[in-house]
Amino acid sequence: MTEAAQERATSRPPATRTGTPRRRVPLWWPLPAGILLGALAGGVYGGVSTPQYTATSYVIAVPAKGSDPMSATGFAQAYSKVATQVAVLSDAQVAAGVPVDTLRSDVRAETSPDAPMVAISASSDRPATAAAMADAVARALTTNAQHAKKETRVELLRFTRAVKPTAPSSPSAALTTLVGACAGGLLGGLALLLRPRREPGAATPTVPAPAAGEQRGGA
Repeated sequence: MTEAAQERATSRPPATRTGTPRRRVPLWWPLPAGILLGALAGGVYGGVSTPQYTATSYVIAVPAKGSDPMSATGFAQAYSKVATQVAVLSDAQVAAGVPVDTLRSDVRAETSPDAPMVAISASSDRPATAAAMADAVARALTTNAQHAKKETRVELLRFTRAVKPTAPSSPSAALTTLVGACAGGLLGGLALLLRPRREPGAATPTVPAPAAGEQRGGA
């Protein structure tokens, strides 16, 4: 080998190592990862959260003799808004055995637009407490409505008492796992849509092959 060929051989960059190509991560990996993480988070939430029970008591508005029957429906809707006010809840706290703040956050009142009936629902982590809260608010509401009976010509009566629930109304761990998986899949799909795309002309750089003259010189 001549001195010039040796000099070219030593100045030439070393050849790239060849071997088993590295396995690339699939481009759609955010989707299964999001589903897995969402399902895990939903399952943990459903497992550690305290079950909630809901009980419902019903009161009905009855029009006085000679009054418009349709007025009872209107007053039922009005009383459904009054049921969660402090004036009613403060009278119900003793019978319910919980403070007013608990009644305000865990009691709701609903009514139908075509029926003079108010549904008072209460939620608690204890079935007996939920039933006691619903009955106490319904009783306090009918007592307050009795004071305005002469002016409104509508009487509010207890229709049914609340029954102690036997099953929780809060979602189960299986349901929260499913919801978490759906939410994680949605976020993973959004990540796929928002990720930067590779330019079509971009390519991985390669090491050029040695020239034919260099190969002959090295031989």
